[in-house]
Amino acid sequence: MSLHDRVVITGLGAVSALGLGAKALFAGSLAGRSGIRLWPPEAGIWAAAPVPGNLGPVGMHQLPAHVDRHVGLATLAVREAMADAGLENVPAAESASTGVYWGTGVGSAATVEDSYGRLHSGQRARPLTILLAMQNAAVAQIALDHGLRGPQLSVSQACASAAAAIGEAMLALRWGRAERIVVGGSEAPLVAGQLQAWDALRVLAKADKLSPEQSCRPFDRRRSGLVLGEGAAALVLERESTARRRGARIHAELCGYGNAGDASHYARPDPAGQQRAMELTLQDAGLMAGDIGYINAHATATSVGDAMEAAAIRNTFGDLQKAPAVSSTKAVHGHALGAAGALELVITVLALAHGECPPTAHLEETDVEGIDLISGTARRGPVLAALSNTFAFGGSNVSLAVRQYPAND
Repeated sequence: MSLHDRVVITGLGAVSALGLGAKALFAGSLAGRSGIRLWPPEAGIWAAAPVPGNLGPVGMHQLPAHVDRHVGLATLAVREAMADAGLENVPAAESASTGVYWGTGVGSAATVEDSYGRLHSGQRARPLTILLAMQNAAVAQIALDHGLRGPQLSVSQACASAAAAIGEAMLALRWGRAERIVVGGSEAPLVAGQLQAWDALRVLAKADKLSPEQSCRPFDRRRSGLVLGEGAAALVLERESTARRRGARIHAELCGYGNAGDASHYARPDPAGQQRAMELTLQDAGLMAGDIGYINAHATATSVGDAMEAAAIRNTFGDLQKAPAVSSTKAVHGHALGAAGALELVITVLALAHGECPPTAHLEETDVEGIDLISGTARRGPVLAALSNTFAFGGSNVSLAVRQYPAND
């Protein structure tokens, strides 16, 4: 077994405001079709990006309770990714070498909200509250669902949670700690407590009452803030030798991971830290700046955040004759916090595979300069390598690189 195996992506799955499935997520992003709406439906106080439809409850294994919503969303995304990878049933002989890494920032928000409601109304807590609310609940459920006995890691790094989990999974595979890792992130923050807390921070967008689907406008002069979304995305990562041995279809190579703190402010982003994350990713991937054809930006539609990321991209790629195309898909699926990095990496992988990069929807009056923003319609053309940026409160900056497979053969 070579410790220098490439890490490849063999399965994709997603649940988002754009519908069930990775295809729905990508198609909606390409079309600029927004899943944002007024929330809650009966009151319409906020703009939010909920998963449409009634997904139904998901039961805990061997226990009389239903998992928290974010764990249920994770379950659906992983089920699709495993089927996509041709791994509906992992052979018993391979279960100990198949791990689960998962990211979530908020975690079991509905369970916490229910617990506080019970506390303040004088009721007893539900008997399984601890198990429902623990930060690794999704990891446990996924492992039990698929009988996976390999290494486990639960990552909570605010909005960078899923992206960091994906990067750490890649490193673990490179080091030979496992042959395969199911990785991703999930979030379900559309409960009153979370919405009120984010509103108190004064970063939520003002709901556009006439066109609520356009409430999130990254890079646009008329932006008013971010829109919270729920969802989950999963990827099956495998060592190249493992995937090729079983004849798996390979979507792309996951080739670079940069994780850089900026130690400057709890909430104000720092372009230097973001630039360092992108540069570390390029170095890790063995890529030159000119190799990158597309960047899925973190851009949440806050004026400071968008401007700082644009500066970081300019500083990283500004000397190129042809700079990479840039877009933020949060305009249509919202900001899914700890799950954002996984949802956006799935979009980025499919952009490589299809040769189509999604636009930033609702972008009409750009107020950042020096970057090649995609607006209006999707941009067609081959992309050999791409970055997905995910930045978080606390000064956590993560960038991931993917390239078409096979590469350098």
